[in-house]
Amino acid sequence: MLKKLTEKNRKRLHRKIHIRKRIFGTAERPRMTVTRSNTNLYVQVINDDEGKTLAAISTMEKEFAALKPNIDGATKLGEALGKRLQEKKIKTVVFDRNGYLYHGVVKALADATRKAGIEF
Repeated sequence: MLKKLTEKNRKRLHRKIHIRKRIFGTAERPRMTVTRSNTNLYVQVINDDEGKTLAAISTMEKEFAALKPNIDGATKLGEALGKRLQEKKIKTVVFDRNGYLYHGVVKALADATRKAGIEF
């Protein structure tokens, strides 16, 4: 079982490196990156030119602590992130799925953020 998990992680990291060669966030169009674990979801909006995080949201914050890293939790987190980005006047982002498959939780988060008015 351990070998399978490490192989799965190795493949995800390989996909991540391949994706990051092409994706770069700027001040006009920052990079929105998703990280998920068994217990939490994390999303950051990053300006790679300056190396600064413009906005961040996760299920570790007090108001989202009850959310689980499933499709329902990702949908609520995506809507809240969309509102935060609208407040900061960020309209478009580049989506970085971080090597995860665009399926399930990652897709739900992306769709909810789009529904909140963010383009990517």
